[in-house]
Amino acid sequence: MVKNAHAGSGLLSGFGVNMFTEDELYTMHLATLEILRDVGIGISDPEAQEVLAGVGCIVDKKNNVVHFPNYVVEEGIRYAPKTVTFAGRNPKKSYVLEDNRTGFTNFGEGIMVYDLYTNEYRRSTKKDCGQAALMADALSAIDIHERAVSAQDVPAKIAPLHEVQVNITNTSKHLVQGCGTVSNLRKIYKVMCHIAGSEEAYRANPIYSTITCPISPLQLVPESTAMIMESARLGVPITIISMALAGGTTPVTLAGTLLTHNCEALASVVLSQATQKGAPVIYGSSTSIMDLKYTCSPVGCPELGMINAGVAKLAQYYGIPSWVAGG
Repeated sequence: MVKNAHAGSGLLSGFGVNMFTEDELYTMHLATLEILRDVGIGISDPEAQEVLAGVGCIVDKKNNVVHFPNYVVEEGIRYAPKTVTFAGRNPKKSYVLEDNRTGFTNFGEGIMVYDLYTNEYRRSTKKDCGQAALMADALSAIDIHERAVSAQDVPAKIAPLHEVQVNITNTSKHLVQGCGTVSNLRKIYKVMCHIAGSEEAYRANPIYSTITCPISPLQLVPESTAMIMESARLGVPITIISMALAGGTTPVTLAGTLLTHNCEALASVVLSQATQKGAPVIYGSSTSIMDLKYTCSPVGCPELGMINAGVAKLAQYYGIPSWVAGG
């Protein structure tokens, strides 16, 4: 099992970025609680509304907005696991997410590849997906594998099933991949339980985890809420990845964007824990800025690093494992 070196500890032997003081983190936390309580999160899924109402949230059914009282948010944070194991098919390649340790994965997911054999710039295929997984498996600096490219030569609705099949075949490390629909998630879960040997074995050492993304600003659409709740019930670790864009879908200030991001992430954590206390959940981010000249998201910009350093600091503050984009 892999446990990488500590990062961000009070040592002089390493490198770190001290983004915020404890007082500043507490101030952001209080602002987040205020937004979640008074503004709320847009949630239209009736089942999610019912689950959240069951733990004390106030549901405005007319406007499909859920308001989160302070104590509900604090309770959700407290129940979220402080450590999550990303198990690998090879137990020696299992990876532990916990406070002050930093690991690495590849970025995902690309839709185009440059073919080294034909010099063609083309859409990615299922074969490309498997070859990327095989390469990631061989790289010692990669702790887990995220689907690197998409299989665009198969039907889109079931493409995640094809991708999981070729990815899990080609890597012995933990596999992280979004699966599109709850129906796909259930199918993948059955396959993973079969590989692990039983449901109990998979739940004890999950070799696969999934991803979902809130919609900024402050929306959890039915596809996301359904994925969060079903993952919690099945014991599938889920990474909540906000993709807010400063100046596009969130305030142009980085502070305003970070608060919006925090609200979306914590609302998702609360829903997960309201569904099943102790369900494995990861506080994630691919938040960046909107390039207003080219109307795109520049993932290599300095602001992405600044925002995600802030996200990691907030996750540490809450004691929840984090996953952030590195550019």
